[in-house]
Amino acid sequence: MVSAALELLGLSLCVIGSLLVMVACGLPMWKVTAFIEANIVVAQTIWDGLWMSCVVQSTGQMQCKVHDSVLALSHDLQAARALTIISCVMGVLGLMVVIAGAQCTNCIRAETIKARVVNAGGIIYIASGLFVLVPLCWMANNIISDFYNPQVPTAKKREIGAALYIGWAATALLLIGGAILCCSCPSSGNSGYSVNYAQTKRATQNGEYDKRNYV
Repeated sequence: MVSAALELLGLSLCVIGSLLVMVACGLPMWKVTAFIEANIVVAQTIWDGLWMSCVVQSTGQMQCKVHDSVLALSHDLQAARALTIISCVMGVLGLMVVIAGAQCTNCIRAETIKARVVNAGGIIYIASGLFVLVPLCWMANNIISDFYNPQVPTAKKREIGAALYIGWAATALLLIGGAILCCSCPSSGNSGYSVNYAQTKRATQNGEYDKRNYV
């Protein structure tokens, strides 16, 4: 019962983490305009994402443009695209693997094999979290380096966007949930009590029970 509850907890954390990875992948707020020096009061805010760039006017209007060429993107954006997509795919794959081996399903009969399948699903989720962690840290490092680089113009400096924070939260959930799934063990079918069954009494040829049965 405890093992099944841990599986459910770990799977719930991993599913939430995978959904957050998908949200972070689609949001355009990976890099946002830095409000420093003369840029404290501006008429527009620029968002840079994996798939598009958006300009938000002070009036509330927003215009977005999809990146025309993949090769024209920086190396960190190209790597972030590939790794986040791989992480999303692994999240879906891990969900199917864990459901197949969960104790609440009957896809697999042997308890030992079910536990190993769940452990494999936990490893997949941990790998998914690591795949999305790499582009997040890479992107954050580039943003911070450019922010403190005096050679970068002030208008081109960016700050860490909300998508990176969502991605870090998703990574934490994936790693914690995957670790819980890796700790899953087969449910023990043997209780601490032993039951001894008495031998069935057999009748004699004349229809009477043997007196030895009553000794």
